[in-house]
Amino acid sequence: MKGNTENPLALKSLNHISIVCRSVEESIDFYKNILGFVPVRRPGSFDFNGAWLFSYGIGIHLLQSEDPEKLPKKSEINPKDNHISFQCESMDAVEKKLKDMEIEWVRQRVEEGGIYVDQLFFHDPDGFMIEICNCDNLPVVPLAGEMPRSCSRHNIQMMQSQHQHIHV
Repeated sequence: MKGNTENPLALKSLNHISIVCRSVEESIDFYKNILGFVPVRRPGSFDFNGAWLFSYGIGIHLLQSEDPEKLPKKSEINPKDNHISFQCESMDAVEKKLKDMEIEWVRQRVEEGGIYVDQLFFHDPDGFMIEICNCDNLPVVPLAGEMPRSCSRHNIQMMQSQHQHIHV
């Protein structure tokens, strides 16, 4: 494939994720009141039930299932399942809020080179996994000279420092 191999499709950012729901109304309530998303206008030309929400620079598109009873029911929280992850300011505050809201969660801790990342996993009303983490603690370290397109200010500073050491 010819062209820019670093960004062959000239992508700019993540736009949205879509989630098929048993009840769009229940899912709106969850994403609005638990995760802080805001409902936004959805094109009127759609001929099926759904909703669009937006926050944190991304959209969540909720799609009403045509056969809600056939959607798999997930009860076990498995951190290795498909999920979307959000960074937070305080893991303790998130854990307290989840407890207050009686939302079941699983907590994990990952360690890499003395740096610790805490993760909380829980389900939305349809069993889609949500992760809340302090992942910005963990540097984004490119493999074999690759450069990520976006990361936290801490990671950019660390990579610039590493890059300067390489070319000295």
